[in-house]
Amino acid sequence: MENHGENPLSESLSVDPSALVPAETRRGRGAASNRSGRFERERREAADDGWRQSHGMEEAPASFQTSAKTEVMIDASRSVIARNASPDIPFDRSINPYRGCEHGCVYCFARPTHAYLGLSPGLDFETKILLKPNAPSALAKELARKSYECRPIAIGTNTDPYQPLEKTYRVMRGVLEALAAHNHPVTIVTKGALITRDLDILGPMGRRGLARVALSVTSLDHRLSRSMEPRASSPARRLEAIKALSRAGVPTGVMLAPIIPAINDHEIERIAEAVAAAGAVSLSHITLRLPLEVKELFREWLYETRPDRAKRVMGLVREMHGGKDYDPEWGARLRGTGVYADLIATRVEAARKRHGLTAEHGDLRTDLFRIPPRAGDQLELF
Repeated sequence: MENHGENPLSESLSVDPSALVPAETRRGRGAASNRSGRFERERREAADDGWRQSHGMEEAPASFQTSAKTEVMIDASRSVIARNASPDIPFDRSINPYRGCEHGCVYCFARPTHAYLGLSPGLDFETKILLKPNAPSALAKELARKSYECRPIAIGTNTDPYQPLEKTYRVMRGVLEALAAHNHPVTIVTKGALITRDLDILGPMGRRGLARVALSVTSLDHRLSRSMEPRASSPARRLEAIKALSRAGVPTGVMLAPIIPAINDHEIERIAEAVAAAGAVSLSHITLRLPLEVKELFREWLYETRPDRAKRVMGLVREMHGGKDYDPEWGARLRGTGVYADLIATRVEAARKRHGLTAEHGDLRTDLFRIPPRAGDQLELF
């Protein structure tokens, strides 16, 4: 649904229709705009002044024509394990094989990180992807350090390791091979059914207590899913991935993330029933988060696709975040607060119990960790 003309909704949502990239040149993408990153001194915005149409030329400006093409760049970082000390996150280290994500989820809380690269959290985030081809070798070096203390590594906490580019570049596959060689525990969050490609690694790791997976399921409605997360695996393929992982012996849970009021919150019970039937053993949830530039991008999505309920959606979002679009406080940012947030939490908990999605994940094993011998190594005599 396009809605680019004069419309009072644009003012109430703080949406500037002139900043939106023409729909035909961003087909299959999630963001509707591509504003400069917040740290840039100059702001560049492509604009069509109508000159081409007035001269019988139907093509959009070159800056629009290329905006939706994926560009792959190399991230040559020597260190691959990122550390965090956030009190509301259950891990202290993570790996992100990719920076940026082709899935294009319009609500993705990781979008603002692209601004640190001098890129836009909008279309740039899903079209200009940095990959770390040396991640497997860099990881092996870090794990081999005498000072390294083994704890589970989380993957997929920022951008998806099984986004479409992984099929070609296989960076995540290499990371898993390095972890498996070291008997190192790993947790994975993904929307990508491509994860089933790696069952030959994840199956044995899961059965030994070294791997756990969470599939993110946002909706069972194919059209809604395609609109919000255009290049992520379809809901049906995610359910099939849950079945395959479970059959292979990998403990598999589901994250209802994000729950968006008046958009997908009516699906909580249906999703719980479907993922339980697929073999999931647990269910958790996160409500919509709109940090920094994400709030503009999400408003634009509402303006274009859900104008009839946009005001209600944003009203409920603010209700869950103390009257603001987003509350970054630890403990509140993931679930929200207030009556509506409590209602969502109550419904999720009831659905968990009704469908047996109550498994408590124990700690993954760290006692199996070892540094594999390398060619040329001599046997230790003492």
